[in-house]
Amino acid sequence: MDLIRLKNVSKQYKNGVTAIQDLDLSIKKGSFTFVIGGSGSGKSTLIKMLYREERPSKGQIVVGGVNVVKLRNTKVYKLRRKLGIVFQDYRLLPKLTVYENVNFAMEVIGASKNEARTKVLKALEVVGLKNKIHNYPDQLSGGEQQRVAIARAIVNEPKLLLCDEPTGNLDPEMSMEIMKVLDNINKETGTTIIMATHDKEIVNKMKKQVITLKDGRLIDFKEKGTYHEAI
Repeated sequence: MDLIRLKNVSKQYKNGVTAIQDLDLSIKKGSFTFVIGGSGSGKSTLIKMLYREERPSKGQIVVGGVNVVKLRNTKVYKLRRKLGIVFQDYRLLPKLTVYENVNFAMEVIGASKNEARTKVLKALEVVGLKNKIHNYPDQLSGGEQQRVAIARAIVNEPKLLLCDEPTGNLDPEMSMEIMKVLDNINKETGTTIIMATHDKEIVNKMKKQVITLKDGRLIDFKEKGTYHEAI
């Protein structure tokens, strides 16, 4: 069953740059998909269109049965509540503890304290940080901060987790640790994961589904792909 469908999608920015061209794509529920390509290939634009940070210039994007292109601006928050999003920069609130940073996502949706506590502790256990709930972001390594960001993204048990270069600021060892966390989330919970990356080593080691973009066009889609030099 497809969780995401893109039909004839193009995105041209006001400055004339075409980021995505005539993209047709289907991504199955429960899959783990890398989006790869060189700089300017359209990776981040694709991710942003899925959570409606950007609107396509034309075409249709359906996420979990919702046509996100036609979604009113006032309803976008409802879409994002069903998604988890992880960025290259961790975007943690420096004056909040690890627990409070993750709990913030529950406060936003008005969860009860009991429900929030249960889900926050579960999410922190999944990412291996249950022993650091009282620490502040500046007391954590970069890898640990990204784990907190992942916990915050999965705390509401989203069906889809979007990751835009989540290992971009980390060394190779930390990067692989983050990938193990994401792989575990995908396998244990069935959460669909889409991750934009330029890290060849990660893509080659993980052997997941790989979408390759070049100049905004889809040039390859493999079930178990590697990072090849065509890009």
